[in-house]
Parts: sequence; C-alpha cells; structure tokens
Amino acid sequence: MRLAELKGEYDSIFSLGDLCLASIQLKKNNLRLFSGVLDWVGSPQLSEVNRLLMNRFTGFMELDNLRVVGDAGEEMLLVSEDAYHIFSNHDFTKASNTYTNLSAYPEVKQKFDRRIQRFLEKMESCQRILFVRTEGSLQDVYDLQTVLTGLVKHDFRILLINHAPVGGIVELDWPLDKVCAVQFPNGEKWVGNDEIWKTMLKGIHHL
Repeated sequence: MRLAELKGEYDSIFSLGDLCLASIQLKKNNLRLFSGVLDWVGSPQLSEVNRLLMNRFTGFMELDNLRVVGDAGEEMLLVSEDAYHIFSNHDFTKASNTYTNLSAYPEVKQKFDRRIQRFLEKMESCQRILFVRTEGSLQDVYDLQTVLTGLVKHDFRILLINHAPVGGIVELDWPLDKVCAVQFPNGEKWVGNDEIWKTMLKGIHHL
C-alpha cells in the first residue's frame, strides 16, 4: 500500500509503539484525541505487541509481572513488564514509589485498564482505524495485520515507519494489503523529522 492510499478519514488513530515517538507526532499533527495503551511505554519487540493484542491484554501490567530495573530520568522509575517485555518510564514517579515498593500501582493499573477498555471498544465500534508503529520487520508486521484482522470488526490500516540511513521518505513495496511501510532518516528522529511526519500525515484526518 502506498501513502496516497492511506489518506482519508479515520474514526480512531492509535500508536502501537515502539516508543513515544508515534504518539508525540500524532499529537503534534492533531491526530491524537485520547491516550492509547502503548502511547507512553517502550515496546521494542513487535512480536510481543502482537501477542499482547492477540491475548486482548490479558495479564498486562499485573503487579507480579512488574520489576524496577533502573531510573528513567531524574523523576521516574524504569519498570519492566516482564509478561510482554514492555517498559514503563512515565508511570511510576520516584516521589510516590521506591525501587522495592510501587505504592502508586493501583492508580497506574486503573489508568491502563481504562485505556484497554476504550481500545477494545473502539476495535468493535469504529468503521475505520489507523494504527501507527515505528520499527518492525516484514514478518512481524504481517503477523500484526493477521492479529488485527481478528480483533478489528470493520476496516483498518497500518502505517509502519522504520528508521534507516535515508535522506527523506522512502516508500517500501511490502506485499501486505493493509500496510503502508516507509523509511525515515535515522539521524535525529526525535526532533529532526517533524516536517517529514507532517508531510506524510497530510491528508489523514480524524473524524
């Protein structure tokens, strides 16, 4: 699928990781109307995201699966969700939690549960959904398309952005019906590609 075929209106637009970059860019381009489950966590392995979606988030962010692995800056703890190999670095403040006691866990879990419920409701009710993911192999994205086909009741599209040593937007001809895959420059991906994101997302609208 080419970028031109991705244009149009969507009932909902969700980031599927792998970091906060996709959700940040969706927000900058006025396409993020609410928080998704994976907006502010690290999900480096798309295969694990696929398993999470296939399981409809069963067991995700359970206290027994959480492990503090270090610091996420001066104010936050880096917490590993070991069941799905996902990392939280925006949920547990050092002011309210310690390395041995995640005392804010009930509030964090409630937040994730609300987002999960909304996500699953959107999978049932929306007529057209766009999923945006940074970093993924052809095989993992094929598996993602398969999982979403079973999860989404109506229509959906997947926009995949891989970062590589390229000079601009490079469209990839992947043989997947619902996937548009592109490459972006990998030099300064957090701040240097704003205009490229803007160009790519032009013509995509939220209902």
